[in-house]
Amino acid sequence: MATIEISHLSKRFHDRKRNAEVVALDDINLTVAKNELLCLLGPSGCGKSTLLDIIAGFAKPTAGSVTVDGRPVTGPGSDRGVVFQQANLMPWLPVWENVAFHLKLRGGQKGERRAIAQRYIDMVGLTGFENHYPSELSGGMNQRVGIARALLMNPQVILMDEPFGALDEQTRMDMQNELVRIWQEHRGTIVFVTHGIDEALTLGTAVAVMSARPGRIRELIRLDLPRPRDITSPQFNELKRHVLDLLRAKRADALSA
Repeated sequence: MATIEISHLSKRFHDRKRNAEVVALDDINLTVAKNELLCLLGPSGCGKSTLLDIIAGFAKPTAGSVTVDGRPVTGPGSDRGVVFQQANLMPWLPVWENVAFHLKLRGGQKGERRAIAQRYIDMVGLTGFENHYPSELSGGMNQRVGIARALLMNPQVILMDEPFGALDEQTRMDMQNELVRIWQEHRGTIVFVTHGIDEALTLGTAVAVMSARPGRIRELIRLDLPRPRDITSPQFNELKRHVLDLLRAKRADALSA
């Protein structure tokens, strides 16, 4: 059974200022298999984050359905962890307490919480920074804390909304490599939103290329490139040219609409 099934999903918003209906997503059909790292790729405004919000249960579709392991998504759930564009950490708590915060909400003892958090702190490469506060860490390190927090919840699915978008180029590349390593170790299912072609092709086992609004799945590209991926290789650049052609076609469609 697939981890995520999206069937004939559409989302419309009412623009009160203009008194008009806005179609954000139109007839999305997508299957994300267990242990897959799927990248949702498309231009700003195409509905990538809206689709992620619907999978997370933060928003409801206008039509269609989303299921996770056969169970309909009707709201947020512990089977889905979310990593946002900003890490959204609690600045008054050190790293280990940020990572283990939901264990505290469940009444876990301090020693137990810290022991469990340590495993995930080690997994994301923050060993030695357990007692540092978010203000003492770089942006990339704070994002690692957010990833560790999501992993600790042991969800079936991790949803990531452009988590590296605010990072500098070198840090972003380092974080991409770290995410692949963590994914290979954790073996969870990840849906990763991005507007970067190189990022999508570097990370994904598959890339769903979305059209300009209203968002549709223009093509689902399965990737069989060896890891670590060489962004200068002929195979990588052939795929990149293909994706660029799809994006140019999307822009042409939007301009002619």
